Formats: sequence, C-alpha cells, structure tokens
Amino acid sequence: MTAPSSLPPDAVPPEQAGPPASPRGPVRRRAPLPDVLRGVALLGILLVNAQDFAGFREWTQTGADRAVQVLTDVFANGRFISIFAMLFGWGASGLLARQGAGVFLRRHLVLLAVGTLHYVLVWHGDIISLYAVVAFALLFTLRLNVRGLLWLAGGLGVWWLGLGVLEGLAALERGMEAARFSGLPPLDSGETYGAVVTERAVDFLGNLIGGALYNGAWLLALFCLGAAARQAGVLLRPHEHLRLLRGLSVWGLVIGLPLGGLLAWMNTRGDYASGVLSVPVRMGGGLASALGYVGIIGLLTVRERLGPLEAFAASGRVAMSNYLAQSVVMTAVFYPYAGAQFGRWGAAAAVGLALVLALAQLPLSAWWLRRFGTGPLEWLVRRLVYGRTRQGG
Repeated sequence: MTAPSSLPPDAVPPEQAGPPASPRGPVRRRAPLPDVLRGVALLGILLVNAQDFAGFREWTQTGADRAVQVLTDVFANGRFISIFAMLFGWGASGLLARQGAGVFLRRHLVLLAVGTLHYVLVWHGDIISLYAVVAFALLFTLRLNVRGLLWLAGGLGVWWLGLGVLEGLAALERGMEAARFSGLPPLDSGETYGAVVTERAVDFLGNLIGGALYNGAWLLALFCLGAAARQAGVLLRPHEHLRLLRGLSVWGLVIGLPLGGLLAWMNTRGDYASGVLSVPVRMGGGLASALGYVGIIGLLTVRERLGPLEAFAASGRVAMSNYLAQSVVMTAVFYPYAGAQFGRWGAAAAVGLALVLALAQLPLSAWWLRRFGTGPLEWLVRRLVYGRTRQGG
C-alpha cells in the first residue's frame, strides 16, 4: 500500500481565502476545510502504510495485531488516499485554471523529480511521481464543467472498478490455492543502503509506467472529482453545499463502512483471489467512506465545531514535507540498513508508532509555520517552479 501525497497549491488563491478579517482591510484568512482534510488524511495514510514500512502481512496477524488491522481496514484503508487524490486534483486544477499550462507543466515536472528522488533514496512507495505523471491528463479537462467532470470521473471509476472485479472473479474460478502477493519490498536482512538504492533506481521507471497504466484511470477519476469540487466551491464555501455534505456524510458511510468490513475479512485470508478482489473493494469502499468523511468534516466546518481537528490544518499546509519526513523516520526504524526491524513488528506496534509520529507532526508543523511561513519542500518546489519565493502557501 502506498501513500499518495496531496500537495498544497502554490499559493493561496483569492477563492481559497475566507471572508475578510475586517471590512476595512484586505486581510483574508485561509479557508480551513482543505487544510484540515489534508492533515487528517496525512495521518490516516501513515497508519495504513505502517504495514508496508514495518513489513508485516495483514493475513498473518493475530490477537491485538489482528484487531488493529481490522480497525485500520474498516476505517482507514483506501479512505484517506482517496481524500488525498481528490485534494491533489482540486489543487492541480486550480493551478491550471489560474496560471495556465506553462506553470502547471513546470510544477508537475518538479514534482516528478521530487518523487523520483523520494522513491530511489528513501522509499519504494512514493506516490508523488505517479500523481505528477497522471496529472498531465488534466490538461485535457480544462474546458469541462462540473457536470462533465463528474461524468468523466464516474465513467473512469466504474470501468476501473469493473475490471478489478472481473479479474478477481476470474481468480476465484481458477481456484484459491495460489498464495497471496504481499506487495512488500524485497529487503534482505543486512542489505546495505547502497544496494537498496541501486535496486530502486533500476526498478523506478518500470514501476512508474506500470503504476500509471494500472492506476491511471482510477487516479484521474479522483482528480476529476477534486476538480469538480473546486469548480463548485464545495471546500471553500461549504455553507453553500449543506444538502450535499449531509448526503455525503450519510450515504458515504452507509456504503463505505460495510465494504470496509468486507475488506477486513478479505485481508484475513492469504489466498491470491482474495488479494485480487480486495483491490476494488478497498478502493470503491474507500472512496465512499472518504466522501463520508469529507461530508462530516465539512458540516463541522460550517458549524464552527472542528474542535481538535483544527490542529490538523497546520500539518495539511506542509503535507509534502511531512509526507517525506514520515518516510525517512519509518524507514530509519524498520529497514535493514538502519536496524533490521523489517518484518519483526506486528500491526499494533507499527500502527502505534505511526500514530505517535503523525500526532507529533501537528505541533511541529504549527511551530514551523509560525517561524517560516511555509514548509521546506513546499518552499523549494515554489522556488524551482517560479524562480523566486512565493509567500502565503
């Protein structure tokens, strides 16, 4: 399972600003909902990716480890990567509309370079590079309105999920004997950092192309949903979309939570067919629950009852820096060149460590923003795209 990175827009556009702080002045505050959603999703993504970092197999967990794995599958697995992908589409489409194709292309080429370095030097689960490549398809959606974007997202999503279900049914017909593919990196105990980097450098291009071919339609569908939300102003003006948010909060969870339970059951089984079928169940149920979470947090935002969730806004504003920092810390703990803990921890301990790390990033992000105004990697990306520092991002 890999962690997508939803990256904040280059700068706060006028439409992302909330109402003026004072009727006498032009000072405006950021709309909180996109940042809170991004920060919450960043935490959820890390909880799910603890499995990949730590190297345990879901279907081998027992006792407390199995309980934690089930909770992760029901409430997090596939849910938060869907939020991240939609937010990425939201930000990318806004950048394209505001600043045109030139800046859009430069930014995503820079993201491709950042993602490449992340994959090769730190972690095989990088998603920044894949998002950057698939995002180029958004250039062909510039003239689509909300309805057109929703139709395109629906068509791509149904097609991709349908192919996954058909592949899973075919696997069932062939029998249940084949062992499940874990998806874990091939790390040998005692393997040096140089050897791991060399292997990842050799594998990168093939994995990127394969990922774009396999996941591209689904990711583009999520990007289009985010682009439609931007055009409609759902995240920036949630008070205008109360009926939609209520519907999402109810129906998203009514559909998504049972599918999460089905996913949890599938992840207790070690056969190949269950592994194949779990993919469309994970992503279809994940999208439904993700929309439910967006609806709930959107309603809380309108009612000004975010409470502790407000702390996630700071983490969301420096999502790219936090995402890469998570990879550095988790691989330092688990990978064989830094302590040989890979495959030795169960779900409870690994997810617990991920939770501590993600929560620790909340006050650290707030402190960093007060001192510097933007995250270090966010600053670097803007500098590379524009040739100068942009403030307010």
